[in-house]
Amino acid sequence: MTTSSRWSTAASEALRARAGFALTHVDPRSTPGYTGGKPDGVEDLAEGATRLGELQERLFAQSVAGTAEGSVLLLLQAMDTAGKGGIVRNVVGAVDPQGVELAAFKKPTDEELAHDFLWRIGRRLPEPGRIGVFDRSHYEDVLIGRVRALAPPEEIERRYGAIVDFEADAAARGIRWVKVMLHISREEQRTRLAERLDRPDKQWKYNPGDIDERERWDEYMTAYQVAIERTSTDAAPWHVVPADRKWYARLAVQELLADALAGLDPHWPAPDYDVEREKARLAAT
Repeated sequence: MTTSSRWSTAASEALRARAGFALTHVDPRSTPGYTGGKPDGVEDLAEGATRLGELQERLFAQSVAGTAEGSVLLLLQAMDTAGKGGIVRNVVGAVDPQGVELAAFKKPTDEELAHDFLWRIGRRLPEPGRIGVFDRSHYEDVLIGRVRALAPPEEIERRYGAIVDFEADAAARGIRWVKVMLHISREEQRTRLAERLDRPDKQWKYNPGDIDERERWDEYMTAYQVAIERTSTDAAPWHVVPADRKWYARLAVQELLADALAGLDPHWPAPDYDVEREKARLAAT
């Protein structure tokens, strides 16, 4: 059985946030669109890595040849412990790193704060022929920015429209957005935070501030709901991926990323030299 045959509904459809979307209706332990279990998912992730790798290699080859016209940008947003790092390692890590541009957005620097909130984002958009990966993004400015009141309400309101315009402009220039919210339950987050505290090999991942944000869980869920409602567009749709089951989240994001790459229809670039002549030259040496 192939990966595609276990998807009763394409991930891009099963997970897309459309009109009337409600985050409260998404079960973080569910596996929308996928009919297999964990063993199937692990098998399909390995199989899908081959497809993803070939698509990315074709796109990167076009980049090297100077013929690439588009790129893909995977944007990951989530509460702490939802698995962004695991997605980067287990999904993106399966492709040639030469063709990947990873940006992890932390607390803005003084220089970044001196500009509009989208300034630092625009500088990290992927070049044609590349896969861009955002570990967090401009959405921090309407998530923690809203919950922690880091900007006046009218500025937060302005940002939603600015984001829509920014993403539409990027899409018009050939960037395919794959915006993913990894949706973890509060209970699962407690389990994963406890594991970080218990295991010396994971304690470095723990931050006491994680509990501070966890205490405002409901406020964050509201902020996510509003952000998704206001910024999920045809040019840059949101996909909400249930993330309590790590195997499913990784498989779903792999499907979304591969479908976006396939949409670019990358081809091997034609050589700019005479192949037969070069074969003859090689044979003569």
